[in-house]
Amino acid sequence: MISVKEALKAILANINISGLEKVSIMDSLGRVLAEDIVAKRDHPPWDNSAMDGYAVIFNDIRGASKKAPAAIKVIGEVPAGRMPAMKIVRGEAVKIMTGAPMPEGADTVVRVEDTESSGSMVSIFKECERGENIRRRGEDVKNGDLVIERGKKIRPAEIGMMASVGRAFIYVHQRPRVAVMSTGDEIADLDEEVSPEKIINSNSYALRSLAMDAGCIPALLGIARDNKEDLTRRLEDGLTSDVILISGGVSMGDYDFVKDVLAEMGIEMKFWKVSMKPGQPLAFGMIKGKPVFGLPGNPVSAMVSFYQFVMPALKKMGGQKALYLNTIDAISDEDLEKKRGRTYFMRAIIDIRDGVYHARSTGDQGSGILTSMVKADGFIVIPEDSGPAKAGDTVKVQLFESLSQEGLGF
Repeated sequence: MISVKEALKAILANINISGLEKVSIMDSLGRVLAEDIVAKRDHPPWDNSAMDGYAVIFNDIRGASKKAPAAIKVIGEVPAGRMPAMKIVRGEAVKIMTGAPMPEGADTVVRVEDTESSGSMVSIFKECERGENIRRRGEDVKNGDLVIERGKKIRPAEIGMMASVGRAFIYVHQRPRVAVMSTGDEIADLDEEVSPEKIINSNSYALRSLAMDAGCIPALLGIARDNKEDLTRRLEDGLTSDVILISGGVSMGDYDFVKDVLAEMGIEMKFWKVSMKPGQPLAFGMIKGKPVFGLPGNPVSAMVSFYQFVMPALKKMGGQKALYLNTIDAISDEDLEKKRGRTYFMRAIIDIRDGVYHARSTGDQGSGILTSMVKADGFIVIPEDSGPAKAGDTVKVQLFESLSQEGLGF
């Protein structure tokens, strides 16, 4: 049996990054960028107005006020999308729209709310700072700047930036294909009539969703019954994918055939047990260069194992740089029982009080209590060599998603 850190290291050492494909930026949301995006020109490409107003020379409006407005002649107009054809000198102004390039000679923009026009003249009622309301050429991005690094998961902001530097198509990493299979004669699927001795297959659907959340394309292999023939057939089908996830059949029971079938298929087994709770029966190996994960059959154990081992592996395969759940420090609101020798992952409810994270367990921590995952905001993680935690102790917490206080979060 190996530690959590040793298991994760062994897994990631066997994961290769997927290939590339070219996509439109309109289809890139949530994908992983496979190339650096470099600006080919300054952005903005010229000094431009940040306001609707008048482009002027600062010295012409020095000291302007409501009582003593500066009267300036308007010699033209510059709408957005057109380059100015005029040059202004002292005593002249140009009406300008937001985003329009600055005319030569102007060094300040007065917003329209601080002016009053009359024929060919405009009265300025406020002295601005020199250079006020001007967006400078290249103030966002300069020609040659690295604007987005490869390995970044693409959000709407990245799509906007790629459009701004003129990239309509980009290279992204191919999404890993993940085959998901549950095992056991006691499992019934959603389209089956459930007899008293059966339980409904929840693992396949939870693991499929987790794989999608990690940026992958999942495929359900169905339920393999407790015989070698059915297991072998479904596993062979799974080899058309990049990764295989098996739920159940990795314990020491008389009907747990997964280990035997994998051995017959030529698996190079890396480990079979991990010193963690829940999730101790966890297998990982390689078949024909493809990773195979044998996850516990208990629903909570399967999901905990996915978050700790499968998710980082899938994210690495998909080219992502951020592989792990975000970890924070939190104050434990209760005593937490823990025996040394295994890393504990306790399902936890997290809240923020006076700007400080607080954590408490969801209740019963049994590996089959799926409601503990439904209630949870994350995992309280107590390391292998640590004992119990007391109320008031600082503990490490892995968050499923970011949290904020009520309202706007500030």
